[in-house]
Amino acid sequence: MAYLIPSEFVTKMVDAGESKIFMSTRDTVIRAYMAGALLALAAVFAVTVTVQTGYPIIGAILFPVGFCMLYLLGFDLLTGVFVLAPLALIDKRPGVTVGGVLRNWALVFAGNFLGALTVAFMMAIVFTFGFSTPPDKVGTVIAGIGEARTLGYAKYGAAGMLTLFIRGMLCNWMVSTGVVGAMISTTVSGKVIAMWMPIMVFFAMTFEHSVVNMFLFPSGLLMGGNFSIGDYLIWNEIPTVLGNLVGGLAFTGLTLYSTHVKTGRKRVAV
Repeated sequence: MAYLIPSEFVTKMVDAGESKIFMSTRDTVIRAYMAGALLALAAVFAVTVTVQTGYPIIGAILFPVGFCMLYLLGFDLLTGVFVLAPLALIDKRPGVTVGGVLRNWALVFAGNFLGALTVAFMMAIVFTFGFSTPPDKVGTVIAGIGEARTLGYAKYGAAGMLTLFIRGMLCNWMVSTGVVGAMISTTVSGKVIAMWMPIMVFFAMTFEHSVVNMFLFPSGLLMGGNFSIGDYLIWNEIPTVLGNLVGGLAFTGLTLYSTHVKTGRKRVAV
């Protein structure tokens, strides 16, 4: 599988974070847009398989196909740049600033959201035959997901908000591990296996992923879900984004950087 040792792939993580911060606005948005769209399609695929089989675990096993495709194609998710971009700042790479990190996050968020929203509208047409019929079974299930994962948290108040935040943390612990997985091998098969495992765990455990939710909840609203845009933002997207940021950076980015980067080969000035 051409495995890279931790000190090697952590250096690649810092390099990747640096390159993303200095990437042009056009390229950042295009790559984020395509990542959001592909992950949304994977979410539709997983829900469809779950509805067809009646076994959610099968949907979870198959969902990572979208994640693998988007990272093999070099696209970017918000959950990934939450972890990679700050490492370049922490490593004191020349020209990297807090403003540059925040700019990257904002552009990737916007691109991911637009890509996921595009697929939400396209799939709404598919689910309703161009809005000429009520939603099919998959569309109805997605509407139910939207209600359960907004109003379902809201009814518990602060305890629901805490639960949502923690599920966001746990999600990006796994998802960012998948991002790292794309860097620990130099072969396609090695990358796919390393990415597949943690992504399957996150989806099977129904943790909260900000980009997947950029598809599920707008799609749920289009399918007639009994919740509002405000419910979506306050009782899902915003706490999920914050949980994804804290979980990915704390459990993956900072832990790997702090324990492995100092053991890597030092750059020698020529």
